[in-house]
Amino acid sequence: MSDMPPKLAEIVEEFATAPREVVLEMLLEFADAMPPLPADLAGHDGMEQVPECQTQFFLKAVVQPDDTVQTWFDCPPEAPTTRAFAGILAEGLAGSTAAEILAVPDDLYARMGLANAISPLRIRGGSAILGRLKRQVAAQSR
Repeated sequence: MSDMPPKLAEIVEEFATAPREVVLEMLLEFADAMPPLPADLAGHDGMEQVPECQTQFFLKAVVQPDDTVQTWFDCPPEAPTTRAFAGILAEGLAGSTAAEILAVPDDLYARMGLANAISPLRIRGGSAILGRLKRQVAAQSR
C-alpha cells in the first residue's frame, strides 16, 4: 500500500481487515471525529460542492507553500456515511503533500472493503469526493 500516505494506508488496512459488523461502527467514529469548518468557511465560501453526493457536501483543498495540502470538508450530520468518508480523508491525508494526494488510488473505498458494507451509491459519492479533491490539488500544483 506504498502508494498512499502512511496514515491513510493504516486506516485502509484497519477497514480491510475488520469484521463486517464492526465496519459501520468504525465509519460512525470517523463521522463523529470530523472537524468543524472554520468560521470563515461557514458559508461555504470558495468551497466546491460535490453533486454526486446525495447530501450537500462541500470541500476545499489548498496547497500550501511547503507543498503540503490543507483540506476542509463539510457535510450534514444526518449523512453519517458521507461524513465518514470526509473524516477518513481529513485524518488520512493530514500533512500529506500534493503528490501524495494525487497518488491516492481512485478505488480507495473498494480497497477498504466497504463495498460489502454500504450501498454502491454511497461509494460513488465517496469516490467523487476523492476525485474532486485530487482535481483541486492538481489545479494548484501546475
